[in-house]
Amino acid sequence: MNQLYQAALEVSGFMQARKWKFCIIGGMAVIRWGEQRQTQDVDLTLLTGFGEEEIFAQALLDSFASRTANAMEFVLRNRVLLVKASNGAPLDISFGAFPFEERVVRRATSFEFAPGYVFPTCSAEDLIVMKSFAGRLRDWQDVEMIKVRQKNRINWKLVLREIQPLAMLKEAPEIVERLSKLAKS
Repeated sequence: MNQLYQAALEVSGFMQARKWKFCIIGGMAVIRWGEQRQTQDVDLTLLTGFGEEEIFAQALLDSFASRTANAMEFVLRNRVLLVKASNGAPLDISFGAFPFEERVVRRATSFEFAPGYVFPTCSAEDLIVMKSFAGRLRDWQDVEMIKVRQKNRINWKLVLREIQPLAMLKEAPEIVERLSKLAKS
């Protein structure tokens, strides 16, 4: 895990030096809010807005090695930049621009994963929204663990308010139903 913390420290230092708005999401956020578990990479959301993606991507590609061929084309098409830190650890950087992503970064708070490894991390509620939207078996297991570990500290009204438009967009009302049941249990 120390390799991932070092990678997160490197990329977050890079972004902070440029005063970019970002936060840790994914598996490392699960470590904060859910359970200690292995994760393979550092996932981040970086607010780029629309139209400025190439500027952010080029700055990152000038400092971090790409993990894909045609990295610029890939990021402009998929809004995700796949690079690696100097120690080889994978970094998955999502380019955020939607209002939900702006709120995720705004609600992020600092967390010390280990002495000297402090990073802005998405809220437990936002992590639940992102995990339930992704909807894989492992994601739902993470949601369950976050609920168990955070007990009564989850703002389920916020979770349901955020997931409803996303579930409509995905045409997956079952996500809202499942989270509503989880909130009541």
